[in-house]
Amino acid sequence: MAEIPTSDRTAFVVPSTGARSWNDYIAEFRASAHQTVDWIASFLENTRDYPVLPSVKPGELIDSLPKSGPEKGEELARILADFNQEVMPAVTQWNHPGFLAYFGCTGSSPAILGEMIAAALNTNGLHWKTSPAVAELEQVTLSWLREWMELPKDFFGIIYDTASTTSMHALIAAREMLAPEARENGSAPGFVVYTSQQSHSSIEKDAIAIGVGQKFVRKIGVDSEFRMRADLLEETIKADLAAGLRPMCIVATIGTTSSTSIDPVVEIADIAAKHKIWLHVDAAYAGPCAMLPEMKASFAGMERADSIVVNPHKWLLTNIDLSVFYTRHPEILRRAFSLVPEYLRASEDPRAIHLMDYGVPLGHRFRSLKFWFILRYFGREGLQAILRSHIAMAQQFAAWVDEDSRFERVAPVPFSTICFRFKGSDELNHRLIRRVNETGKFFLSHTELNGQVVIRVAIGNLGTSLADLEECWKLLQGGAAEL
Repeated sequence: MAEIPTSDRTAFVVPSTGARSWNDYIAEFRASAHQTVDWIASFLENTRDYPVLPSVKPGELIDSLPKSGPEKGEELARILADFNQEVMPAVTQWNHPGFLAYFGCTGSSPAILGEMIAAALNTNGLHWKTSPAVAELEQVTLSWLREWMELPKDFFGIIYDTASTTSMHALIAAREMLAPEARENGSAPGFVVYTSQQSHSSIEKDAIAIGVGQKFVRKIGVDSEFRMRADLLEETIKADLAAGLRPMCIVATIGTTSSTSIDPVVEIADIAAKHKIWLHVDAAYAGPCAMLPEMKASFAGMERADSIVVNPHKWLLTNIDLSVFYTRHPEILRRAFSLVPEYLRASEDPRAIHLMDYGVPLGHRFRSLKFWFILRYFGREGLQAILRSHIAMAQQFAAWVDEDSRFERVAPVPFSTICFRFKGSDELNHRLIRRVNETGKFFLSHTELNGQVVIRVAIGNLGTSLADLEECWKLLQGGAAEL
């Protein structure tokens, strides 16, 4: 039987690594932490030197590592060295200025510091007492963001991991409002969710997950600018009501995944109010732009939503993951999820917010700490300036596309994403994307609009400059000349 330590400060910690006391353990950590911070700073300083996409083949990293874990512990210095040599070459560099695929997912130095401290604290905000700081700093940071986005004060905010999870909570809250008996009896056939043909696939997945089913997800048609058609939405709802179905939730999007189109939220909100249907607005990508007074028209009607999702980890310099959920009905959200066994019973003080009551997860990470660092470091003016610079660069890139007769722009550019294509076959457009990606300097992705393959350039990285975009455009032009 192992010897029981007699003192927290002198106990053996991990003898096989050479750390023979708590002090040795901390000393090893301190040395390795300094080394790691130096590595991180060097990485951020020289990110452009790395290829955006790794050149490894599927399974290559698996084959390069031992088949079984070590019997005896290893020193941190060796682990860090193996990370640099074995793991790093298999990393796609989402923090690279040339990462222009999907949506921007850029981190920032204050967020890294906040994440480091949160990891060290290792606190878990189940209910208020388990970590008052987790519960209350989350409310403070989301209150600041709500104010900057000019949302009504009655919106309650909570942080989840990603927009997929966040929108699932919106659908469950919508079901709770329509049919509170579903909490006990489960979903019955006939609940209907309405969304655009251009909305994120997570809405459909969420409907599957909560038992609504794909059959009852109505994908409403769009206009020439890929916006949901309110007239078709109204017709579909009326038809479903006539068929005895139960319209449960409408999901409108501001900044759709493929084209960043903007659904007519004002008209959709009128329809939702008329039929008493929960309205969820997906502003996961574009939401931060609500902080810009000149963009106010793009967010008209959002204040009338029952719930909203905004992802700071997409376009607000926040290391993944952090997705914000706002709802004007926190009591419905709590009613849908609160389940408190005796061992988790906590304070009934009205100011003590128990985050476990407002979602599926019981545990709650200290995500708000890194967000607090960001909001304080950049301030509202700094964040506004960065958003404006990305939008301006997108407009410049769109102008380059419009000026080159070999290319055509396929969608408007309301935010920082440009959708365009080479005037040729889908295969030629795929080849052009591959040609750019193979340089290692940029990573572009594609989508499909109007039945054709479309190239997407999504600007959102803190370090991306106009010079980067000029280089990317020249590579596209050179590829077009060869094709």
